[in-house]
Amino acid sequence: MNTKNWQKINYIEELITMDKNFKSGFVTLIARPNVGKSTLLNKIAGQKIAITSPVAQTTRHQIKCIHTDNVSQIIFTDTPGVHKPLNKLGEFLSEESKTSLEDTDIILFLVDANDEAGAGDRWIVENYLKNINKPIIIAANKIDTAKKEKLEFNIISYKQLFEKNYPIIKISAKTGKNLSVLLDEIKKHLPNGEKLYPDDEITDQNLRAIASEIIREKIILNTKDEIPHSVAVLIEEYKQTETIDRIKAQIIVSQESQKGIIIGKNGSMLKKIGQEARLEIEDVAQNKVYLEIFVKVKKAWQKDKNALKMLGYEIKK
Repeated sequence: MNTKNWQKINYIEELITMDKNFKSGFVTLIARPNVGKSTLLNKIAGQKIAITSPVAQTTRHQIKCIHTDNVSQIIFTDTPGVHKPLNKLGEFLSEESKTSLEDTDIILFLVDANDEAGAGDRWIVENYLKNINKPIIIAANKIDTAKKEKLEFNIISYKQLFEKNYPIIKISAKTGKNLSVLLDEIKKHLPNGEKLYPDDEITDQNLRAIASEIIREKIILNTKDEIPHSVAVLIEEYKQTETIDRIKAQIIVSQESQKGIIIGKNGSMLKKIGQEARLEIEDVAQNKVYLEIFVKVKKAWQKDKNALKMLGYEIKK
């Protein structure tokens, strides 16, 4: 056998070995509100795929972040906030979280390194994690702001929530500190498998979905506590061309007074929301954006099955 053919055989054998050793799987993030799940996903993705805000239960859909390297593909799922359902929307969010935990390979429990384990963390463990037979990794986030003298005490308090000795990694989703350490720990628990997504794909969210979430984020950040849980955004139209993306969006609220808040005096608030959203959508879409936004009142939409279905909040049974 000549040298050329021998090298070719060795190369093929190496590829086969690499395929056998390749790992892929799903990691579900779970945390109490405002711990930084969306910030972590955005940092791993290298761009914005999930909205962030200081308001509890901002996430409403499972959002996948796909991290691929030479040895693995990790599909992260950001679950809606875990809480007791108060209406049909709440039922949808709770069902999304439970489904994600049932279907995952690994659970990443994100906690705040600034605080010791609290009632919210204990509630998650008791109601979601206590009897689950999945590998669990604890990630203590926000170490960039945590006080050193309290950090280790807080870490111990989270370990004590579990009977098993689960690994705990100290990270900063904001700065990226120790994210490589976290990814290496995740890879230890991933099953062997093939890639489920192309190498260059970082999320399952399309531009229509991302635009909707960006607009909702700007509403939440600009209206604070007055609006968040009563607002939804429907993208009625998204047309792409080489020179500009044209988007028509409808903001849906449950009361006339909320419509007035979003529009603002002489339309000032709606203009501000639109400008901020447009700039961010342009950054994601890598194209100019023309954004039209309208506000509509749909009373008690969170309890209306048809309205929830139209907005994509439908429990699939």
